[in-house]
Amino acid sequence: MKIAKDAVPTALQVPGVTMRQQRDFGDTNGYGKLSGEYFSLAAGVDTTPLFKGLEGDLCQCPHWGFVLKGRITTTDAAGRQETVAADDLFYWPPGHNVRVDADADLILFSPQHEHTCVIDHLIEKTRG
Repeated sequence: MKIAKDAVPTALQVPGVTMRQQRDFGDTNGYGKLSGEYFSLAAGVDTTPLFKGLEGDLCQCPHWGFVLKGRITTTDAAGRQETVAADDLFYWPPGHNVRVDADADLILFSPQHEHTCVIDHLIEKTRG
């Protein structure tokens, strides 16, 4: 699920303040602490080989985030793809791979325990 900044409904607008809110943007039930993450990813990065060995060979951690620059395409277990780009607010449900189409900077909020397990897996994979 993604939404461009200008498409997020305006909840409050007064001189000097614009507050936008997209309700029902993912579900955090059952998750504990969240981590805030800043990722810089180069064009051409593809997580498919790195996620091998995880359940379904996919990242099983949900992420909520914002794309500062660049373009990223996710693919889910059913093969559905979604592309997010600069100024998009997004939610990636569990069960995805990531391909970086253009150099990207993004901010993520992820369940800390689940994403730490994925990151630890990636560290092991890159140690080869």
